[in-house]
Amino acid sequence: MKVLLLGPNGQLGHDIGAAHAAAGESFDLIPLGRDRLDVARPDDIGAALEGAAFDVLINCTSYHKTDEVEDNGGLAMAVNAHAPQAMAEACARRGARFVHISTDYVFGGDRTRTTPLAEDAPTAPVNVYGASKALGETLVRHASEDAVILRVASLFGVAGASGKGGNFVETMIRLARERGALSVVDDQVMSPTATADIARAVIALVTGGASAGTYHVVNSGQASWFDFASEIIAMAGIDATVSPCASDQFPTRAARPRYSVLDNRKTCEALLPMPDWRDALGRYLVAKGHVAAGR
Repeated sequence: MKVLLLGPNGQLGHDIGAAHAAAGESFDLIPLGRDRLDVARPDDIGAALEGAAFDVLINCTSYHKTDEVEDNGGLAMAVNAHAPQAMAEACARRGARFVHISTDYVFGGDRTRTTPLAEDAPTAPVNVYGASKALGETLVRHASEDAVILRVASLFGVAGASGKGGNFVETMIRLARERGALSVVDDQVMSPTATADIARAVIALVTGGASAGTYHVVNSGQASWFDFASEIIAMAGIDATVSPCASDQFPTRAARPRYSVLDNRKTCEALLPMPDWRDALGRYLVAKGHVAAGR
């Protein structure tokens, strides 16, 4: 079996490669970088994939700079909606499976929500990024009957987020050491998730042949950004204080969901159990050398 991986150098793509190697290479994983396929040019994708031999295509590409996306809607729709549509169409023509990575940001419009969102909950994005990803999901479903959409959230991986200068964990550690005190919003609640755990779920999906459809692939549990930051600083043993604040004290160009916790029961039953986010964070801190193994 041949599996094409788009976005191999991002934090999720990197960990999919690592998980594939750890699994004993039960299939051929073929990285396809931006130099070989430009997802900002959806009209070229079909031709670019036509000559490639593959059984599964995993799309980890995305235009995900949330605030920047607000002023670049055309590019967001090209990369996050029309490019996945073209990929799904190419997969359908050759009878290949399409695995597409989406986001919890397709939700957020229900401001009274306090319980985790299942896969069939109505989407309601509150920013351009979320809207472009929601449209991408719809177009992918229409283009391919064998498409798998994996919604992920609040990622942290050893390779760092492409174009974002690391990830939330690394940012909190750096700022805590520099300043000794942090103020972090406590009115946005989500599912912190390690890309290493998503990667293992992707490998299970590819090798196990789970049914097409949508899956919420996130670590178990939920946290506000304040909760997440507090745990990071405590686990890393940094002498710093973390204080809660309201999101309106730190206004951003794009609105963020107040509650976007994803219900991962379907993933746990069909693919593999997803550990609690605190467990995932502990393993990440060891992998990055912030905490000694066995501490």
